[in-house]
Order: sequence, then structure tokens, then C-alpha cells
Amino acid sequence: MAATGVEHKSNKKRIWTVFVIMSLITIVEVILGIYKPDSLHMTDILHLSLLNWIFIILTIVKAYYIMWAFMHLEGESAGLRWSVVGTLSFLCVYMIALILIEGNYIFDVFNNDFYKWIF
Repeated sequence: MAATGVEHKSNKKRIWTVFVIMSLITIVEVILGIYKPDSLHMTDILHLSLLNWIFIILTIVKAYYIMWAFMHLEGESAGLRWSVVGTLSFLCVYMIALILIEGNYIFDVFNNDFYKWIF
């Protein structure tokens, strides 16, 4: 086999860094989900508890870091990074808004409406 002059670099440190960051964010989410502190759970911001906002933000941070690390966006040009991250961020925010609007509507129907059997 001919030598190509390309040296292989180990990515062990990078893999462990990604693992630790993703694990810490997940551990924080799990702890908050188990204990549900009243100061976060009973505080409403825009008709949603502060705890839910924290979960949404941490999930978006994890999604961004997954794109950054596993899709190898850190080495790409700024235009390509923004086209991928911007599009996916918009779609995530749009999906969250739709789910919250529809969930609120269904909750209102089950609590206040006569036509519960439709759902």
C-alpha cells in the first residue's frame, strides 16, 4: 500500500466531550422532570410553565449540538451552517407552536365543551 501522506487523527477527546455535554443536558432534564420544582412548575410565561420552557430550550440546545457535532457543521462555511441551522430552528419553533396551540384547543374542548365524544 502506498503512503498517502495523510495522517489519521484520533477523535477520542472529541467523542468524550460530546458525550459529557449531551449527558449533562439530559441529566438536568431528567432531574427537573422527576422533581418538578414548584417555583418552575407553577410559574406561567405565555400560558406555559417555566419548567416547560426550560425543557423546550434544552431540547433545542441538544438538537443544535447534535447538528454541530454529528453533522460536522463546525468545519463548514458560515453560509452553509446558517442555512441548515436556520431552517431547522424555524421548523422546530413552528412545530412547537403548532403543538402548543392544538394541545390547548383539545384541552379546552375536553374541559369546557359539550362535544367531547368527537375527540
